[in-house]
Amino acid sequence: MANYEEKRFEGRPRVIVTRRLLPLTEARMRELFDVRLREVDVPMTRDALAAAMRECDVFVPCVTDHIDSELIEQAGPELRLIASFGMGTEHIDLAAAHARRIMVTNTPGVFTDDTADLTLALIILTARRFAEGERVLREGSWGGWGPAELLGQSLGGKRLGIVGMGRIGQAVAHRARAFGMAVRYHNRHRFPAAIENMLAAHYEPDLDRLLAESDFVTLHCPASPQTHHLIDARRLALMKPNACIVNTARGQLIDEDALIAALTEGRIAAAGLDVFATEPDVSPRLLAAPNLVAIPHLGSATVEGREAAGDRIIANIRFWADGHRPPDMVLTALP
Repeated sequence: MANYEEKRFEGRPRVIVTRRLLPLTEARMRELFDVRLREVDVPMTRDALAAAMRECDVFVPCVTDHIDSELIEQAGPELRLIASFGMGTEHIDLAAAHARRIMVTNTPGVFTDDTADLTLALIILTARRFAEGERVLREGSWGGWGPAELLGQSLGGKRLGIVGMGRIGQAVAHRARAFGMAVRYHNRHRFPAAIENMLAAHYEPDLDRLLAESDFVTLHCPASPQTHHLIDARRLALMKPNACIVNTARGQLIDEDALIAALTEGRIAAAGLDVFATEPDVSPRLLAAPNLVAIPHLGSATVEGREAAGDRIIANIRFWADGHRPPDMVLTALP
């Protein structure tokens, strides 16, 4: 186990938050901590991040803040906890934090249902050619209802391939059952039969086969060197011409140039994206694809989910300040 110092913090910890949080969360932080909150909801510059990390006991970044080894090495000696807002930790150099004996926490599980709901929404919208239909209306070129116009596909009986079967992947599988979809999943590890039976999900160890045999594919993997461009031109070419792909995980999972080609050339039916490789900048060529449903990273964007994440951050800080291990501590073992 890492040799983190565990003792009660004297006084009110100095906490710096990188983005605006919900009013209830900010009000509670003001009550409990010596907190510096953001006045405007824009990302901090790198220099501002570095300055903040030199001036606090607890640093609260979001998943869009890249806290690399250089920032951590330059942090002030008082920084003892990075309490990240969000589930992922790939934006933080955990090894560098470990070397400085800085605890890292996140907020796992609070966005599971919200992201799974949005995933199902994107599956439906891609299946029913929502983007194309909306464009026809907005351009004023709709000629009225016709029995052969803008035909999509039903979900019942279709095969859903889930890539990454963590909390969100399992929640998507659970919801897909209500639509009568046949669920296959690819994961680093197969689940016990009891969980597969509960989710009516069947394991597929070969990702290429999963892509080739699925009518819909959803991605639920973390960003890492191993998953960068997991879906590339070769794998997109394996998919059925009427297949749809949905990504509510991380934009780097898909080679966007390859996806643009597959969409514009009609080699797959549609894509639904909530995340993008270089967000907030999004390729105009990608947005121009008529069979793309695109939304601006809304997977966790509910009042309930964001308030729950704020509660978890406050709980993690209070546990740490009281001299206890935070419940959502990420970095616990020696590398």
